[in-house]
Amino acid sequence: MTKDKIKQAYVEYILEKGTQPESIYAFCKKLKIKEAAFYEEYTSFPQIESEVWKEYFLDTITSAQNEEVYGTYSVREKLLAFFYTWVEVLKQNRSYILKAYEGFQKPIYAKRNVQLSEFKIAFYDYINELVLEARETKEIEQRPIPQLMQRYPDLFWAKTLFILDFWINDTSKSFEKTDTMIEKSVNTAFDLLGHSPLDSLLDLGKFLFQNRRA
Repeated sequence: MTKDKIKQAYVEYILEKGTQPESIYAFCKKLKIKEAAFYEEYTSFPQIESEVWKEYFLDTITSAQNEEVYGTYSVREKLLAFFYTWVEVLKQNRSYILKAYEGFQKPIYAKRNVQLSEFKIAFYDYINELVLEARETKEIEQRPIPQLMQRYPDLFWAKTLFILDFWINDTSKSFEKTDTMIEKSVNTAFDLLGHSPLDSLLDLGKFLFQNRRA
């Protein structure tokens, strides 16, 4: 049995039984494969879940970037497109996600959930590229505190988990409130990270300091 088939069988088991298999042994027995075959592909059930979440992310990126207009977007628009597309991918798998979510430590944006580890790694690669692009296009202000700027990917990861948590609990028609929250959240982030009155004040202070009278 291939890796993808094991993964699909696991997802179907969660959907049908509403819970994780009692053991890898029991799961393998149901699939009529030896445990050794399972361990050749995965080390645990959380590892399968981690790969599933990464797959949702990769599907999102592929779908968003396949849109002809994506390349013309500003970084703010690219991130909005990512989140809107991601939620659409999540909608297609909501039944599984709701069950998987039950096994997460909460609140998810303040806890480390191993099920999201591969998704997190892939997301950081993606967001680091966007942050770099945003610095080049001046959508994100270059600030004289490197330690602060290094934390920007952490900020966007926290927002991602917050959006997931919000969507899980969203009962509005077609998850309209989630769309609104995405828009406000991303716009607020770029308003804060972009040039602001505070930056103008800091620039003035720097100028006055450099040109102070001896």
